[in-house]
Amino acid sequence: MTPRFGIFLKLASVAFFVSMQAMIKAVSDHIPPGEAVFFRSFFALPIILTWLMWQGRLAVALKTDHLRGNLMRGLFGVCGMGLSFAAVGYLPLPEVTAIFFASPILTTIFAAMFLGERVRMIRIAAVGLGLFGVLIILWPRLTGFGHIAGTEANLMAFGAMLAFVAACFVSVAKILVRRLVGKDHPSTVVLYAGLCATGAGLLTAPFGWVWPTPLEWALLLTAGLVGGIGQALLTTAYKYADASTIAPFDYSSMLFAIAFGYFIFADLPTLQTLIGAAIVISAGGIILWREGRLRLERAAARQITPSGG
Repeated sequence: MTPRFGIFLKLASVAFFVSMQAMIKAVSDHIPPGEAVFFRSFFALPIILTWLMWQGRLAVALKTDHLRGNLMRGLFGVCGMGLSFAAVGYLPLPEVTAIFFASPILTTIFAAMFLGERVRMIRIAAVGLGLFGVLIILWPRLTGFGHIAGTEANLMAFGAMLAFVAACFVSVAKILVRRLVGKDHPSTVVLYAGLCATGAGLLTAPFGWVWPTPLEWALLLTAGLVGGIGQALLTTAYKYADASTIAPFDYSSMLFAIAFGYFIFADLPTLQTLIGAAIVISAGGIILWREGRLRLERAAARQITPSGG
């Protein structure tokens, strides 16, 4: 197997995740976000458990000396998932996807704030560029708030804010994953994230669950299975290619979102959304490139450092 296979798995996982979001959007008019989180996570667990058993890592995944860290990561992750599920009920799929491209930029900011990572001028400039792109995407929605605007404009503005806050939660979850790296196996993080999401989604039942129609049952079941397969593909991709190699292919989600949005919901992104997304993608690409260079520099420094006195 070559890095190309890792890239293929990454692209496949992105396609699965976007199709999952499309299914959640299809039921969002009737199914509350918390209920959608539960079914998406619950139906994904059999896929994740089967994948772990096939890899021979189930026993490893269940063991952790950092339960609190995994629970915190799971909590922030499920908040991001729930808010993103709510957002797709108000906004076209490509627009939510474009707003989520802010995640690498936000992760850089939070890494500096919470992990004390040094952020040099290149990444500071990239963060500024990315935030400008996010503002371009959000601006038409933010100007929709107010009593003068119509109800639909207000709801879409609310959806845009939900998507942005969801991206913030996901970015914090990524920071917590960084803290767990080297302490727990990645399979442990994946499993506990799924368990946390299932439990948190179930806790929303008293706040207004509804009984799904047969079609909604089928979509929720499929969304869970597709989400579980996507997670397994994503995790497996890292076996065949470095993170720096496959990370840029996250941005292929925009192409899938446009395709699903157009053929399923007859949605097309606005020119402003595409311009903002292009700016955010460029900023994210700069950050990914810079992080890759820093990893190479650190690796080279370790190689030339004498191992003994």
